[in-house]
Amino acid sequence: MTFQRRLMTVAVVSTLALSAGAMAAKGTVTEADEARIEADYKAAKQRCEDTKANAKDVCLLEAKGARKVAEAELKVREEDTPKNRYKLGLAKAEADYDVAKEKCDDLAGNAKDVCVKDAKAAFASAKADAKASFKTSKARSEAAEEVKESREDAAETKRDANYAAAKERCDTYAGEAKDRCVADAKARFGIN
Repeated sequence: MTFQRRLMTVAVVSTLALSAGAMAAKGTVTEADEARIEADYKAAKQRCEDTKANAKDVCLLEAKGARKVAEAELKVREEDTPKNRYKLGLAKAEADYDVAKEKCDDLAGNAKDVCVKDAKAAFASAKADAKASFKTSKARSEAAEEVKESREDAAETKRDANYAAAKERCDTYAGEAKDRCVADAKARFGIN
């Protein structure tokens, strides 16, 4: 497997793993969550001290990227909106791109140029996917709201028509019987 294919495979696997983590836990965000992210970042940076040259740069970028992604995941947990999920997708794409681009520094000549182009292509693809997902989620949300409003309007129209018909039937009565009939119709159709 070529370096570029391995790079793309690592990017896809890390994106899927982070997505699964983001979807696994929904709820409120606490200071402990934020402290955990910072502690994980510091521990990852500390592990980078054992590496040298470009490997150290790659390690540091992986640590920074993991922190940005974890922070974006917290925002999704706090408020799961299409916009926050989009920002999460961008954070993942940027983190993967920064690492992939830095790994290309170990290469030279055409191999480096190809590596950089592959990294840019993977980044553009991930950004496009995040944008498409955002627009799709937003459109679905807006459509769902329109459907809800349409159904509510239809239910109100039906109720009003059925109440009018029931009230008309009450016209066959007079006095107290008519008043009871109208009151029953109002109660049955939820008219105040």
